[in-house]
Amino acid sequence: MLLQLDSSPMGDHSVSRTLSKHFAQKWLERNPSSGVIIRDLAKTNIPPVTAAWITAAYTDELARTPEQKQLLSLSDQLVSELQTADEYVFGVPMHNFSIPSTLKLWIDQISRAGKTFAYIDGRPVGLLKGKKATVLLASGGMYDRGTAMESFNHVEPYLRSVLGFLGVTDPVFLAAGGTAALRFGQVDRNAFLQPHLDSIEAQLTSVL
Repeated sequence: MLLQLDSSPMGDHSVSRTLSKHFAQKWLERNPSSGVIIRDLAKTNIPPVTAAWITAAYTDELARTPEQKQLLSLSDQLVSELQTADEYVFGVPMHNFSIPSTLKLWIDQISRAGKTFAYIDGRPVGLLKGKKATVLLASGGMYDRGTAMESFNHVEPYLRSVLGFLGVTDPVFLAAGGTAALRFGQVDRNAFLQPHLDSIEAQLTSVL
């Protein structure tokens, strides 16, 4: 099972969504007996974590009140999607050098002690072991390694840390930088996308 998680608010104009959709289609061609869970964060109303939410999350499940269970209901659903899927693909646009706010809200909801990580001998251990993850990062400028703006890319190091903390220790990052040229009509969309679509197919082929 594949979890396709999109965080761009740009709908059909989104490069990251185009790439994640292509990834899911090609993944299904290679895994025809499986399926795809689609989680669109732009269409999911994710509330910020509150003190009441934290209290509920650290209350024993059997002791939770109906109100606490309701507070955690969305979190439980999001965690279940992660646990059910064998592989994840994240469509992520860079917003102000970091991740979209909706993706941060999602991370706060799924980072759950006893669910996605645990404390063993006083140290955190990720519980999402054996999962694969591909992050398809779209950015207006060029932030690849070796570029002048590399240090402004806070998306990859942050997501690599979060995923590693949860047990997904070897995520693959594929970057599509320079999307600003599309907005200003300086490049044909299909011509821009093609090398990135090819990279996705090459990545999927390499893990067969």
